Amino acid sequence: MARPQKTTAARFAEYSGLALLLPVSTAVGYAMGYWLDRAFGTSWLRILFLILGSAAGFMALIRQVMRDSQDDDS
Repeated sequence: MARPQKTTAARFAEYSGLALLLPVSTAVGYAMGYWLDRAFGTSWLRILFLILGSAAGFMALIRQVMRDSQDDDS
């Protein structure tokens, strides 16, 4: 069974959420690393979690774009 076509407002809402996804995931990764650095007395965890947060944001972005392109093809 085919999915119903998404309205313009629904697509706008999805892509607005994606616009916030990457900076928020990066900021959350940095904040977690900062907190862990303060807890353990290190200085490299914030960089590691910043990279992990950015990678998680990009993965979510790519998944959504691939999902949308599959919906457009069917």
